[in-house]
Amino acid sequence: MSTSFSHLMSPGRIGSLQLKNRIFMTAMGDNLAEEDGMCGARTRAYYAARAKGGAALLTVGSVSVGYPVGSNCQWQVALSGDRHIPSIRGVADVVHEHGAKLALQLHFGGLVAMTDMKEGRPVWCPSIPLPPKPGDVMDGFLLEEIANADFANVKDVSFKVMTAQDAEHLIQMFADAAARAKEAGADGVELHGGHGYIFSSFISPASNRRDDEYGGPLENRARLLLDTVRAVRSQVGQDYPVWCKIDEEEFGKPDGIKIEDAKKLAVLLQEAGVDAITASSYADQSQGKYHSGSNIPHKPELMIPGAIQIKSVLDIPVITSGRIEPEAADKYIGEGKFDFIAMGRKLLADPELPNKLKAGKPEEVRPCIYCYACVSQIYFSKNVKCAVNPETAFERERAITPAEAKKHIVVIGGGPGGMESARRLTLKGHKVTLLEQSDRLGGTVQFASIAYAPNERILNWLKRQVSELPIDVRLKTKATPELLKSLNPDEVVVAVGAVRTMPPIPGNDRPNVFSGDEMRHLVLGDDLDALKGKTSWTTRLAAKAGALTGVTKSPEMIREATKAWMPLGEHIVIIGGELVGLELAEFLAERGRKVTVVDEAPRLGAGIYIVRRWRALSEARDLGVSLLPGMKNIAIGNERVTFDDEDGQHHVVEANNVIVAKGAVGNMALADSLKAAGFKVHTVGDCNGVGYIEGAIAGAADVAVAIH
Repeated sequence: MSTSFSHLMSPGRIGSLQLKNRIFMTAMGDNLAEEDGMCGARTRAYYAARAKGGAALLTVGSVSVGYPVGSNCQWQVALSGDRHIPSIRGVADVVHEHGAKLALQLHFGGLVAMTDMKEGRPVWCPSIPLPPKPGDVMDGFLLEEIANADFANVKDVSFKVMTAQDAEHLIQMFADAAARAKEAGADGVELHGGHGYIFSSFISPASNRRDDEYGGPLENRARLLLDTVRAVRSQVGQDYPVWCKIDEEEFGKPDGIKIEDAKKLAVLLQEAGVDAITASSYADQSQGKYHSGSNIPHKPELMIPGAIQIKSVLDIPVITSGRIEPEAADKYIGEGKFDFIAMGRKLLADPELPNKLKAGKPEEVRPCIYCYACVSQIYFSKNVKCAVNPETAFERERAITPAEAKKHIVVIGGGPGGMESARRLTLKGHKVTLLEQSDRLGGTVQFASIAYAPNERILNWLKRQVSELPIDVRLKTKATPELLKSLNPDEVVVAVGAVRTMPPIPGNDRPNVFSGDEMRHLVLGDDLDALKGKTSWTTRLAAKAGALTGVTKSPEMIREATKAWMPLGEHIVIIGGELVGLELAEFLAERGRKVTVVDEAPRLGAGIYIVRRWRALSEARDLGVSLLPGMKNIAIGNERVTFDDEDGQHHVVEANNVIVAKGAVGNMALADSLKAAGFKVHTVGDCNGVGYIEGAIAGAADVAVAIH
């Protein structure tokens, strides 16, 4: 596969700033700063990796101009005083060293300044907010998460309705921060005019109900931002690049910003002197699904239509983002629909993406699986991370470096933890033998890729990496102490996954009940003899035929085939509402099944990061899935499941089939037996306890570091 990406790789310009290609790293809150908003070695390493990877411009997100006042996070980068200039200069130096440019996104939180709320300061705003709308956002948090969330430390929120003098003070803070950015060596600044922050709250009619010069028509609501642009421009000069991020729309807010507002605002900003517009979006934050339905969208290309409309009224460049694949970005840029693509999640997953595209090797790009591990961290004041790239925010600690001594390592288990261990250890220079008991690599991610398609991307990437490296892969090979003795490894990595036991649920032995492993065997067409009492011979024959023809080795083909036929009845009850249960419920509901998810847990969705969990719960409800947490006395009867709710009321649900999606626990049996046989053993992934893809890949990185 070879694609030139000629438009994406073409040089561009924002004002006086020459850029080597059209790929930016978008501004993101990463929570990597140190005390007092300073940038240390960890921040420098994080940005250096992405500069080295070939992006033209990196934007440091949410740089606080009033720190600590107006800050969103405790570990937010600051530029509120001259003391911050050296720390920013350190980031600029490492970015420039690798041939990229650096911008700072200047920010003041306003109504969403969580640090102000936690520390008892009034939040700045255009008007006293209306009472919040009823929403489902709190329902998505697990009970144990609520205690650790930022909002748990907020007692009472007070408001500072800004006066004209406050506006002057805020404008000066931005102007001074822009001057410091220039002095620190940053190549430009982006003023954050979106996402509910201070400028956006003035621009949106949903939050601005003033009747003075800052309220009413758009020209007034935009006055604070426009005056800030002019003040910044006066401070930094006409040649220093300045641009602004704005909202195309506020989704789910009938009285919020609309695209026509955004187009008019963009023209006003161009007239005020900005060099470019970043087209983003915001939404009603009381609804969980909108946390992945605006600026960090689940839907591909969500913001492109708005960006195109904004571009149509401007003479300056437009930047946009939001789950846009490189092929699509290249096409749109070539057509003149917008000018630059700002990537976030994709550059967390693979900082080398621009270099790989330039080399014509897009298949080598480690894919984002859109699990929202990265952005979910911010809700709990934790630093950014990536489920598929364990080096994100750990660039120094988990770097792949040459081994001190070349060793023979046997890796047992061909799931993501085993494949990533084998990959990293081989790149370090070790000789690696990879043993897999089944006839294919992938482990449980094969099944997970059927229910959640993006998982197939990382599965295929790992398999390709293993196939291209000098790894001795042995399929259909059971690891035993005797085999290991014959291989004579220096060290052993056990990555055999979890063991899935059937929980002691009354009726779990009925023929219409499937465990998670049994569902996996049925769908993948392996170990079908174990299903003789639960499936017809025709079903087993169809599954075996699928295995023989290779259909069951392709999650994509299985997804398509199951739209036409599945050996399951119309009414399905899933016992277990964690990650596997919810993904399976959505998969089955999309194929016409009437699904009920029941669990004893008080909240559903454990194992799914909060931002994706909100969407998973919302989409399940939209598909008609009945979600029933907090149930007791769950029992399986004849074509039915019974249980009691928290009030003691008894319920009966029809169930042609029951799937038990729980019972997975760590599996240290093999590791313990090998240790007893005298081998030096490391364990990775779900054999240590269920940690899903992220846990397996992070564990692989740590083991690769430990084996020197």
